[in-house]
Amino acid sequence: MRIPPYHRDPTWQRFLAGAALGSLISWVLFFYLFGIQQERQIVKIQEQEETILNLNQKISIWEEEYHKLNEQTEKGLTIQDVQVKIINGNYYKLDSLSIAETEEAIRDDLASLIAKDVKTIYNGRILLKKSIENKIIDINKKKYRLEVTELIFYTDMYIEVKLERL
Repeated sequence: MRIPPYHRDPTWQRFLAGAALGSLISWVLFFYLFGIQQERQIVKIQEQEETILNLNQKISIWEEEYHKLNEQTEKGLTIQDVQVKIINGNYYKLDSLSIAETEEAIRDDLASLIAKDVKTIYNGRILLKKSIENKIIDINKKKYRLEVTELIFYTDMYIEVKLERL
């Protein structure tokens, strides 16, 4: 079997030359359009990277200022008031006047803590708790010992106390 001699026929030569020239032009056009598109993408990515970098810098500046303000606020927190509550006064059938006087006596003992730094008082909370618990109080000629059940520190210090009869 023999391959027909199409290379001598001018119509086939024009067809093959047109196909080769068309493919060459289409490749050149494709590379040109693809290159323009890639260049746009690269520029867009660079702009986004710059924006991200600027935003990250702003975030870090805001975080630093936020932490500084928090530290200043924490340093500035002081005890403004001391609140004392006796939770089991009704168990011993104590009148409200006796309970109020006892709470006031405990508040007066802790008055020296007012205007002190919260962190300092918090670090000495065990000593504070022991000093309250070692106190013996006379109510209606009966002796009671105090037990701290709850101790909360903030600008107002809140102490819940339970009475125990001796």
